Amino acid sequence: MNILLVYPEFPDTFWSFKHALRFVSKRSGSPPLGLLTVAAMLPREWPSKLVDLNTTPLLDRDLAWADLILISAMSAQRPATIRLIERCHLAGKRMVAGGPLFSGEPDAFPLVDHLLLGEAEVDLPAFLEDLEHGQAKHLYQCHEYADLSRSPAPRYDLLDYRQYSTMVIQTSRGCPYQCDFCNVTALFGHRPRFKAAGQVIAELDALYQTGWRSNIFFVDDNFIGNRQYVKEDLLPAIIEWRKGKKGLVFSTQLTINLADDQELMDLMVKAGFQIAFIGIETPDELCLAECGKSQNQNRNLVESVQRIQQSGIEVQGGFIVGFDSDTPTIFQRQIDFIQKSGIVTAMVGLLQALSGTPLHQRLKNENRLLFEGSGSGDNVDGTTNIIPSMDRSILMEGYYRILEHIYAPKAYYQRVRTFLKEYKAPALGTHFDWLNIRAFFRSVFQLGIVGRERGQYWRLFFWTLAHRPKSFAQAITFAIYGFHFRRVFQLHVQKGHLPPANMAGSRLQA
Repeated sequence: MNILLVYPEFPDTFWSFKHALRFVSKRSGSPPLGLLTVAAMLPREWPSKLVDLNTTPLLDRDLAWADLILISAMSAQRPATIRLIERCHLAGKRMVAGGPLFSGEPDAFPLVDHLLLGEAEVDLPAFLEDLEHGQAKHLYQCHEYADLSRSPAPRYDLLDYRQYSTMVIQTSRGCPYQCDFCNVTALFGHRPRFKAAGQVIAELDALYQTGWRSNIFFVDDNFIGNRQYVKEDLLPAIIEWRKGKKGLVFSTQLTINLADDQELMDLMVKAGFQIAFIGIETPDELCLAECGKSQNQNRNLVESVQRIQQSGIEVQGGFIVGFDSDTPTIFQRQIDFIQKSGIVTAMVGLLQALSGTPLHQRLKNENRLLFEGSGSGDNVDGTTNIIPSMDRSILMEGYYRILEHIYAPKAYYQRVRTFLKEYKAPALGTHFDWLNIRAFFRSVFQLGIVGRERGQYWRLFFWTLAHRPKSFAQAITFAIYGFHFRRVFQLHVQKGHLPPANMAGSRLQA
């Protein structure tokens, strides 16, 4: 049986980094780890092919070749997924679908033949057995959690590595916390499950042997969800594996209480981790209590961020406005926090009620859902699926003001300098190749010559050379990221997602 695994295209979003990727001649940030893992669970005698629509077009001959089409997608990919499903249906192809989009909205895709709504390690074997006997059902949803010690290594051999800026790996699933807006625990539970350290090392080896020397993102829901495993097993194994190897920058997602454990931070840096995405959400204690973000409460969040960055790990932050406890003062408070903390990559979104979350159920009971779906999946497009407690016009104007300020060149480049002043550059070097050199010269032309932020660009350029020369490559990377963030913001303004449109670009062109 010929298996075609298809990943729909992402729109132009905050995390797509499409405008930044052009500087390094890449088409996508990272490959679809879920489909690669599913491919590893299929019978080896079945020919398999991956078509990532973010890097490669789906050709008619691909459809003609396929006996079965497997699709995975997230909410942000909804429009492209619908187009893909319609095309496959018109071609008369049998489809199997899974992933967050389908798990959150299982009734929204009637053309899909088979839905796998649980973890693939649990649902896929049952589907394959029924398929072999000609009894495949429409819906598979086992509520058991997968044993990750038995999860296979992803089929990295299906990739064209040249198309991506970052590879992906997973060591665990689940999170011990209960943030009411987050669907991680609804999908993967409160008890983190993890792969054996030997499994992780084997996957790292597989990537390294391909010649990959760049970024690897550990996509764990909370990398430090089980500290004993991370400190005693995983990180020591990675540190040992890294000896004698060049390149490789690791990033992941975790919680702010990393700042409380200096030993853990030191181990992560020694293992090669240089970036961590953290859900800061809000500087307001009432809002943190409202959403159950206990790990963020009763601490100086700015100092926690600074401790992490001073240890050698860049903090990328997620922020939310639109909590019931928010007042109109929150907008300036968010701006002040982001600027003071030196979080360069700051993603600020409106509160969304994702399917399966306590927040979704509460707002449904209060008749405050605008629609049943989980929203656009785009974190900064100014859309939400809830009726906010705050007057909507005040919320939208305040939200616009945050984005306009933090992505404007003057504030953005100031934040980069704040970060570089306190950041401890890691001893591990960065892997350079001709793509990095090309990106540098493109940044000089795009940002330093024709860009409206050229004054800020050159100030950062020379300031970094004078004061933080070891971080020069990182400073240029941040400048390129800022270009992407501004383009995405302007795109949403033009689409009318972010009123007031008559203010569009005033500070972004500063």
